[in-house]
This record gives sequence, C-alpha cells and structure tokens, in this order.
Amino acid sequence: MSDRRISREGALRARLLAGAALIACAPALPAMAQVAPAQPQGAAPASVPGPDGLTPGAIYVNADSASRQGDVVTADGAAQDRVFARVRDHSVRAEQFTYDTQTGVATASGHAEVVAPDGSVLHASRVELDSDLKAGVAVDLAMRLANGASLMAATAVRRSENVSELNQVIFTPCPICDVNGPKQPSISIQADKAVQDQDLRAILYRNVVFRVGGVPVFYLPAFAHPDPSVDRASGFLIPRADYDEGRGVSVEVPYLLVVSPSEDWLISPQINTRVAPLLNLQWRRRFNNGTIVARGGYTYGRNFGDFDLDGDGDAESNVRFGDRTSRSYLLSHGKFDFNGPWRGGFTVERVSDKTLFDRYDINSPYQDNGLYYGDRRRLISQIYAERQTERSYLSVAAFSIQSLRVTQFDPVTPALNIFEDDNTLPLVAPIIDARWEPESPVFGGRLRLRGSAVALTRDAYVGFPTLAPELIPPGPTDGLPGVDSRRITGQVDWRRTIISPMGLRWEPFADARLEVYSVDDLPPMLGKTSDVLTRGRASAGVDVSYPLYRRLSASSDLVLEPMAQLSASTEADLDPRIPNEDSQTLELDHVSLFRMDRFPGYDLMEGGLRFTAGARATLRWDDKRSASLFIGRSLRAERQREFLTPIPDAPANLYDPSGLASRNSDWVVQATFSPSDRIRGWGHATIDGNGNFRRAETTVDGRWGRRNLASLSYIIDRSNPVSGPLNRNYEFVQLSGQQFVHGNWGVAVNGIADLERDVITRSEVGLLFDDDCFRFELGWRRDNTRVRPTGPSEGIYIRLNLATFGGSGYDRNDMR
Repeated sequence: MSDRRISREGALRARLLAGAALIACAPALPAMAQVAPAQPQGAAPASVPGPDGLTPGAIYVNADSASRQGDVVTADGAAQDRVFARVRDHSVRAEQFTYDTQTGVATASGHAEVVAPDGSVLHASRVELDSDLKAGVAVDLAMRLANGASLMAATAVRRSENVSELNQVIFTPCPICDVNGPKQPSISIQADKAVQDQDLRAILYRNVVFRVGGVPVFYLPAFAHPDPSVDRASGFLIPRADYDEGRGVSVEVPYLLVVSPSEDWLISPQINTRVAPLLNLQWRRRFNNGTIVARGGYTYGRNFGDFDLDGDGDAESNVRFGDRTSRSYLLSHGKFDFNGPWRGGFTVERVSDKTLFDRYDINSPYQDNGLYYGDRRRLISQIYAERQTERSYLSVAAFSIQSLRVTQFDPVTPALNIFEDDNTLPLVAPIIDARWEPESPVFGGRLRLRGSAVALTRDAYVGFPTLAPELIPPGPTDGLPGVDSRRITGQVDWRRTIISPMGLRWEPFADARLEVYSVDDLPPMLGKTSDVLTRGRASAGVDVSYPLYRRLSASSDLVLEPMAQLSASTEADLDPRIPNEDSQTLELDHVSLFRMDRFPGYDLMEGGLRFTAGARATLRWDDKRSASLFIGRSLRAERQREFLTPIPDAPANLYDPSGLASRNSDWVVQATFSPSDRIRGWGHATIDGNGNFRRAETTVDGRWGRRNLASLSYIIDRSNPVSGPLNRNYEFVQLSGQQFVHGNWGVAVNGIADLERDVITRSEVGLLFDDDCFRFELGWRRDNTRVRPTGPSEGIYIRLNLATFGGSGYDRNDMR
C-alpha cells in the first residue's frame, strides 16, 4: 500500500508539473493583446466600450455552436477548436463554456484556460468561476501568476470570499520551461494541502517537502510564506552568516515587521561567538510628500582586534582590550518634495568608534543620500532645502563631517592607527548656492547670474593644503585654533553660439566675478588674527570648434573635431590669507580643460592670458561599434606658483598636484572603445611635460556567452614626487568576473591588488550556481586591508540570491 501511495503521488506530481509546463511554454494568446485593466472609480460611463470593444457586462463568444436560454449562455467546441470567450477583461478558452449574464458565474471544462487582466493564467480540467471571475472550484489546477511563479493543485475550492483551499499542491517561483521546453524547477514546495488566506495575506501549507532540482531536501509539518501578490509582508528574510577571526562565527537573522503599507521595521540582531552581539535596526516611513529611513546599531562590550597587550612590540592576534562600554552607529536620511518648486531633506550619520563598521562588517555604511555627499570613510550630517524652476536654482544647507580615515598606520597593530581628527574638519553653516537666467537672450546669447555664500568654522588647527605654505608656522602647532572663514561670491557670465555657413562653431564668452572673504584665527605669525579681503576677476574669450565628417563606407564614418579656446583675464588675486577649502583636488578631463574656472570650488582661481587646444576623433562602424580619442593641453602666459603645495613628507619643498602651476598644463588623454556590443572600455590620463603619468585610470568590460562576464580596472596616482609615510600615491588593479563551465555551474572571482604595497588587499574565489530562480556562491575570501583592526582575515563565504516567495522591499541577498 505504501509503495502504491508513493507511486500515485509521484504520478500526480508529474502530471501537475507537466500541466504547469504547458502553461509556461505555451505561446501568448492573441486575445491577450486586448487585455485591459478594470476601470477605476470615476472612469467613463458603463456604456463606453473598453479597449477590447466590449461594454461592461457584454460577452463575446466564438464557438462551433452557441445558444442562450434565459440568462445562461452555453457554447461548445472541440479539443482542437476550443471555445473562445471574452467577458469583463478576462479571456476564456475551453471545450465547453457556460456564463450566467445575471449572476456573472461561469463554468469552463475541457482544457480550460482563463487569462486575467494582470496576465496571470489558470489552466484546469474543469473550473467554476464566481461573480468576480475567480476560481470557485477547479480540478487539475495549474496557474501561472503575474510575477512568473507557478501554482499547481489536484483540486481547488474557494471556501469563502477570502479563503481558498488547495489539495496536493506544488508551488515554485522558478521558470518551469526554457527554450528546449519543459524543465524541472530549481526550487519547489510540495504539500498535501495549502490554504490561501487573503486576510492573512499568506499561503499556509501542511506536510511540506522542499525540493531542489526535484530532489527532496527538507520536510516541515507546516510552513507559510506571503502571498505572491503581496508587495511586503512581515517575516524572516534571508539570513547572513560569516566567519571572522575577531568575531568568530557570526549569524544575522533579519526579521521584517510591516506596520502599515507606508511603514516597516527591520530587526536584525548579529550573534557572535567571540564578542558581544550587535543589534541592528532599520525604520522606514513613507509620507505623502517624502520618506524617512533611519538605520542604527548598538552593542555593549570591549574593543577587539590585534593589540600589543604586554608592550613587547609584537601584537597578539584577535584579543579583547579596553573598557566595556556602549558602542553604536546611526545612519539616517529623509527626502521631501514640498508643494511647488521646493524640496528638502537631511542626513544624520555618526558612529561611536572609528572602526565599528570594519569590526562588525556593517553592510553599505557609506551611501550618498543628501544634497552633499561624503566619500568613503567619511560620514556627513546635513540639512538642506532646494528651489528649482526652469530658469533658476537656490539651495541652502548646513553640514558637519565625521572622518574615519587613517592618517598614519601603526607598524605594530592596526588598533593603534592614528585617525583624522574631526576637530580639524569644518562645520559648514550655512552654504548657499543660487543661479538665475533671464528668459530672453541678452545680446543674442545666454546670460547667467550666480551667487554663493558659505561660512566655515574649525575647532583645531589644520595646515596645508588648506593654508598657503607661507602661513604655516615653523614651530609646534598644538593648541592653535583652526582658521574660520566666510565667503560671499557674485558672478555673471555670458555666452553666445554662432555657427558659420562652413560649419565653424564660435562661442564668444565673458565672465565677471567679485568675492568678499572674512577670515578669523589666522596664525599668530602674521600679527593679525582676522581680516576682510576682497578680490575680483574679469575674463573674456572665445571657443572655436570645427567638426569634420567623412563617410568611410556604407556602415562606417569618422568625425574629427579640432577645438581651441583663447581667453584673457585680469590677474588672479590669490591672497595667501584666503584658506583653500573647496579647491584642494582637481581632475582635468576633456570637459574641465576648457572651463574658465577649472578648479571645482571658488577659493582658487586662474587669471592671465590662456590658450587651450584639443582634438577629438570618433570612429563608428556597424551601428554598435565605436572608438574615440581626445588629446588636449592648455598654455598660459605666466606661471601660477600659488597652486604649488608643500610635499607632505618634505614640507620645505613644493609640488604641483593640479598640473596647472606651470605655463604648460598636463596633457589630457581620454579614450573610449566598443569593438562590439559585448566589449567596451574607457581610459583617462593626465601626463606631465616629461611624459610621466600623473594620474591614469582605465576599465575594460567584456561579456561572452549568455552570462559570462569580466571587468578589469587599473588606476594610478603619481602626483606626489617624494615617498614617505604621508605619501598617498597609489596603484591598484581590480578584477571581477564569472565563467560558467557546465550548465548553470561556474566560478566567480573578485580581487584588488595594491601594486604600490605589492599586496593583494581583497580576493575571492568561489563556486557558482545560477539559474533564473536563484544564485548560490560558495567560496574563499581574504581581506588584507590595513584599516581592519583585526589585521588580515580569511574564511569561507556563502552568498544566496533567491526568487522570493513574497516581496519584502529589502535586498538581503548577501549571505557572507
């Protein structure tokens, strides 16, 4: 009896899967092109035909024979030529079909198929549809849901308006056919009985067997998951497991609590075997005009990592040290769109320990969520408001920064690394930016007015590159206050475009700029701690370009575009008492090379006579293939020594990090190439007059087969000419890729090599399984970054991406 029962269940399961495969593999119905959603409230009157030409309540039938007796319409067909009926945005095919025009109840039998407006498809031997055209009773049910999942059952009965009962059930969120026809789903649930409860918004199972690739791997007497139609539902999400030499085995099991359609909580405690647990929380709330996301964590424990406990100069690995205390972090942001052109928001980002994110492996702590962005290992807290119209813009903001950057690495233990002092970073309050353009042209061109204002306050002294070399005190600077500054800038620029009959493009322009600075707490060596400074600059010039086009063949063409700029400005007033707060970094490229103000901020400006020239060549062939190359350089009449900066490891000597201090700027070289739709690359470099790379970066991406891919990147910075502990030159190579070897099985690799230190900082090698339903990675990784307080770490990682049984609104796919 037992053997026969198993045989019958196996035969039933095979029959259900075969029926579902017919659904997934069948071509789309012609009538589906006419499917339209139900009309919302307040729509057109009932007599107005819908997209399919039927008025509400009307029915269309195409059958071998049809008749009507009272309110009941009956139609008959054959297996090869089934009845086709269209009613209330639903399409029905069956060998026999009846419909009661008064009650709206329908019956379909003989290879019945029902297509709902949302695209879901129901197949059954026999199905009775209620007044809402939902299955009331069905035999041999096989249903493909709108999200791609499939549900199969021997019988289905709708017990009440909100409860449906299914017997001998198979559910899978995975595709059950491919280009070769029906296939075994990667993941499926088989149960004796399932109840779909719309009040609970869940599907409840009894006697559940989980199958992977058709093989039973797990059994539960009962199981539940959210209804596939539910966007979000409370429940446990994919757990995250990890092993770290400092924390030991670490398990994080997140739980999503949905409070309302507009609010939820994510509770995710991290349990560690060697250190105190960490409680992670996230709260999200959507309002009528915006959203707030608040994320934080808390633990109470000692510090841990590599530390020299006995002071012998050798660090012991993975020990606990320091006092037991509270440790926490907060990462939150909000964005609001107010009525009219105004919008605003805020970010609050703070952490109690400089290495908390590294020690507890916090996921994605550095994000860009506000008007102003921090960068990696810097957190920014801000409040801002913006007003934008077609021809004007205004922003008002204030922010402060917390730094997690290491300024000096300890040779014994990372736990004694010296971090950037937050007191040396300014409080920026307020910072205002505005611009306006008149609607009508002015002298035939575009006129733009700009305004900017900012106030910066520092608690502690900071030297170069904020202060000019001549303002840096020769002796100790401990205890000196930081320089405070305030700036107001007004600027007007005008530009006009003229294209000659020969295609020569002329763009004359003019620019005027006036600024007022107020500085306090200047170094005492000046004999004056505060001052008010004014400066201005007037500029005029012209941009010229002449695009040349040549057709090389029927499928290829070449565009050559020489370009030049000639500008003259009054002498730039670069008073050394003006601190450089916003122009410390500069990346010359094909766009910024031709700007009047090439520095990103206001504190540094260029003046004098300047000539800039460049050329771009673009080759295109076979529609999807292209390559381009730009080369350019700028020349000036006089050197600009104010752009020189003290070398960190040799402050008595100066160097040029910008490439603009001498009369000849760096060469700017930029290229893109895409020899096919599967390969593309990009490169950028600045090269000094001696042919040496100052900075360079290149990336190549490639794809082959259906899912094989790889990306190779290289970046180098050689701007600092003197080596030493404060030298921040770098050279990195990064590789990532995946190669499928057999079917859905393959390998995945990721790695970053620090060529400056001759060490691989991060590396991963893993075995990969990936199909249309889930992705699984199992591999080995090593982290050798110098910021980690536990030193190099290595271990096994697991990553799992699943096609969910119900949406959560969260991406918790990384299980490391």
